[in-house]
Amino acid sequence: MLNRLNALRRKLEIEGIDGILIGYPCNRRYITGFTGSAGWVIVTQTRAVLAVDFRYVEQARSESPAFEISYITSDVSEWLPSRLVDLGIIKLGIEVDHMTVSQYQAIIKSLREKAGLVQIVQTTDMVESLRIIKDAEELTCIAKACDIADLAVTYIRSHLRTGITEKQFAWELESFMRQNESGLMPFDIIVASGTNAALPHARPGEKVIGEGEPIIIDLGASYHGYCSDMTRTFIIGKEDNTFNNIYNIVLSAQNAGLTLIKPEMECSAADGLVRSMISNAGYGENFGHGLGHGVGLETHEAPRLGTRSSDKLQEGMVFTVEPGIYIPGWGGIRIEDTVTIKDGKIICLTKSDKNALISGG
Repeated sequence: MLNRLNALRRKLEIEGIDGILIGYPCNRRYITGFTGSAGWVIVTQTRAVLAVDFRYVEQARSESPAFEISYITSDVSEWLPSRLVDLGIIKLGIEVDHMTVSQYQAIIKSLREKAGLVQIVQTTDMVESLRIIKDAEELTCIAKACDIADLAVTYIRSHLRTGITEKQFAWELESFMRQNESGLMPFDIIVASGTNAALPHARPGEKVIGEGEPIIIDLGASYHGYCSDMTRTFIIGKEDNTFNNIYNIVLSAQNAGLTLIKPEMECSAADGLVRSMISNAGYGENFGHGLGHGVGLETHEAPRLGTRSSDKLQEGMVFTVEPGIYIPGWGGIRIEDTVTIKDGKIICLTKSDKNALISGG
């Protein structure tokens, strides 16, 4: 955690900010290692404070030994002014993107009344910009989460069957992953069959899975808070020409991305590289979402791989590559892997094979 603290302090120095208030759970966990569900962090050049209520005092002491643990009994707007005076903060950064309007207004009002010299600076991505490059510990956790997801795909190949509902099979997968070291699901598992597969973010429902239809399964596991994200598309029984044609287009486009995406490439260019293949095959309008997104403490974080993204890919980033084609009234196909960039090339962290056919049953 000291490396992360020092990196944040360098950013504070560059921005000319005395200290920063952090309340966003993922940012709080990244900086402190604290896994509790509530708390506030204040970091200055010389001090680091983790403020928690009675429920978490002992947990915070155990998980965040580099931090001063402050016991709080009231809302942040009430105890913050005196704490800022104690820390000598005149210029305070606030994560404006992760604070409600009412919280922000209460803090401003309280500081004006009790700490009039404090100047508020609205900050964006101060911690997120550090989280975008994963360290060795983070990569190990993400790789483990990917291994669990790969185990789930093995389960799918032997247990996916006709006559079961999407909702039932989604629960089977969640139960399987929880029994194989996954923490909470980082997102709701998608099992979308037949025409439901035309919905990129379909919710598993009461539809019964049938033979000869596309079945998109999008799942992820978590390990020590870090996520994986993977999609495979299956068909039970016998593929038809439409399925084979669309599947091969998506698979070829993804393979091209996995081969040709490099560090220092603009994320919009990476998206365009894969998107052009799908467009050239005549399905450009059927690929409506971005090529991918960062994965870490959150399933969706920076970088963003899309047509309008200004992010640039760098070594150590972890993200997805997930082209898809969705056809209303028929279904859809998506293939997704969680990947990282190492030694100038893409490394797949999810490794399950991409054979779509499952024998009838």
